Amino acid sequence: MSFFRKLHSFLVPFSLLSWLGLLACTLLYAHPSLAPSIGTPPGWLLLVLQAVFTACIFIQERGTEERLRGLDFVGLIRRLVLGPGLLATVCVGLHLVQQLVQTKLPETGSVLFTCIYTINVGLFVVLLARTNYAWRSLVLFRSSARLRRLWLWFEVLLGITLLFRLFTWTPPFGLSTALLGALAAFGAYISGQQKWVAYLNRRQKIEVILLQLAIILAMAVFVAYFLQTKSDPQLIAPATQHAFLLLNAFFAGFYAVIGLLVTFFNLPTAGVFEQKREEILSLQRLTQLIQRGQNTEEVYRMFFDSAIQTVEADAAWLDVEEAGESHPGQYYTLQPEQAKTMRNLLIDYNLNHIEYLNNDLFNSSGFRALNLPFGSLIVMPLRSSKRQYGNLYMLKEIPQGFDRESLSILQTFASQAVLSIENLQLIQASLHTQRVQDELKIASAVQDSLIPKNLPIDNWFEISSHALAATEVGGDFYDFLHLPGRRLAVLIGDVSGKGVTAAFHVAQMKGIFHALMQENPLARNEREKFPVPSKFMAQANTALARCLEKAAFITASLYIIDYEHGGFVFARAGHCHTLYYHSIKEEVSYFRTAGLGLGIIRHDGYEKHIKNQFYDYNPGDVMVIYTDGIVEARNGAQDEYGEERLQQMLERTYYLDAEQIKEQILADLNEFSKGQPIHDDQTLLVIKFKASQPEGSL
Repeated sequence: MSFFRKLHSFLVPFSLLSWLGLLACTLLYAHPSLAPSIGTPPGWLLLVLQAVFTACIFIQERGTEERLRGLDFVGLIRRLVLGPGLLATVCVGLHLVQQLVQTKLPETGSVLFTCIYTINVGLFVVLLARTNYAWRSLVLFRSSARLRRLWLWFEVLLGITLLFRLFTWTPPFGLSTALLGALAAFGAYISGQQKWVAYLNRRQKIEVILLQLAIILAMAVFVAYFLQTKSDPQLIAPATQHAFLLLNAFFAGFYAVIGLLVTFFNLPTAGVFEQKREEILSLQRLTQLIQRGQNTEEVYRMFFDSAIQTVEADAAWLDVEEAGESHPGQYYTLQPEQAKTMRNLLIDYNLNHIEYLNNDLFNSSGFRALNLPFGSLIVMPLRSSKRQYGNLYMLKEIPQGFDRESLSILQTFASQAVLSIENLQLIQASLHTQRVQDELKIASAVQDSLIPKNLPIDNWFEISSHALAATEVGGDFYDFLHLPGRRLAVLIGDVSGKGVTAAFHVAQMKGIFHALMQENPLARNEREKFPVPSKFMAQANTALARCLEKAAFITASLYIIDYEHGGFVFARAGHCHTLYYHSIKEEVSYFRTAGLGLGIIRHDGYEKHIKNQFYDYNPGDVMVIYTDGIVEARNGAQDEYGEERLQQMLERTYYLDAEQIKEQILADLNEFSKGQPIHDDQTLLVIKFKASQPEGSL
């Protein structure tokens, strides 16, 4: 704790003790018979106690934290008047009333008078200290360093006057008068610092005038009180510290008088400043609506209310035109039917979407015929360089009700409102884009979880896979499923479209795959426990018909490889042709079978468009299955990679293992489409049948 803070904590009890000492000495001074053994205390002791008490109160007030909170000037003065000002004035008033009563009881009131007099001296000192440091907050409001130095000197000089009566030497009357006059002039100069008055509105100024009158009245009451009690025969007490208290009372009262006059003469300009202030606040509120993420309805409402309040319109309405959105019209002290008649008239005048000011409606033939009680009209369109948002209509009952400044204000408001709406729309679009991006990230993560992470491994085949989406979420998929009887189901497909919807359909297709490829307990033999590919496609088409959008479809191929018997069966539902290397014939060709995509035909007739194809494979055979993103990849000339180039790649790489074949194909594909964006999702599976046969089930 600093020294001054410690000192401040001792000031309250010390000032109380000094006042009690002052009270005791004053009683003994005025009434020595109360304690004959002690005798009358010397006059200098009373003056010292007065000075100590006064100094404690002023230092305590000076160390109090800043009383002015923000721009609450009225609150500062109100707390001063309703606090020490009211208390001190009431006590003085009671004393004066009691003096009137005491004239009828002269023998019993003198001691009580002395006590009350000392209480009033204490209250007066507290009132002066609180008033002067309240004025200091106002004087130093946004002050310069020079003014702060002047105030410090003013305080020091006032403090010196507190010592005048503590010395036996008394300055000549002329010298003391000149010094006090100079110090009073110094206080008068500082009283001219009334900058804070400019921040008051009309209502606050009226309240401040009344409060300053109350302070002046309180000071006047105290001056009258001390003048009256100075020669009171029932009160024989030493005089107070005249110079210090007189100068402080003069400054407190003079600053209040100057403040009252400044405030009073600024009353006529308050309305103008309030109007400007309201314009700024309205623009600020319109801007803040965007920051708070409000909707366009609130912007229109704020714009409408602010415009009415600022130009002081007697009636108004607002028409809003929003493509694809319905906004109810806003009306102020006007019937929709009256607005409709004027709107139709303006349309006839071809004045619907331009600024229009008419200050003499009573002499305009068209408006006069409407028989409406309005003499002035402003039409302010809300528009930007891109579009028209609507029109604002302001009406006044008197002719010549609007001026060019009103039109300028409405132009500013309209521009700010349109800017706010367009910025709000941009923010909402940005939020929507961000939300879509977040959804795509989630869908991408879900889709990634649907891609098998572990490929089937055995000593009779090799499988290598590749999947690359053109966007965050693609529509390609593939999956594996081991079946009893040494069989492996391989599914590959492509969903039309991209994005979250495509990812959702991929998940559906994966679920259908695992659901339909379940063992049928009613099957007559082992081979009939699972559907053949054509049957699977027909059942999948039936299931998808209930959940796919009308324009959506899925291409797929299902392979069931029977490595016990060295063959496989497959069906193609509109998917890419299977590329195959025959090791006995040493040739590469496509299995060009018929097949219709899932979801294109959504009835029982679909099954006849799907065919099974059986094939016996040999060791060393290679099967390449893929999606159209592989063969439709494009180079700089927009030529497609094509089935023929893919076939040539397999002809050159069939002797490699599956992983190497895949890498060679992808390397050739990347070289072909170098510098070009991925046109479509790319999925590639390479299955190579090895010479060794399986020794057991998977």
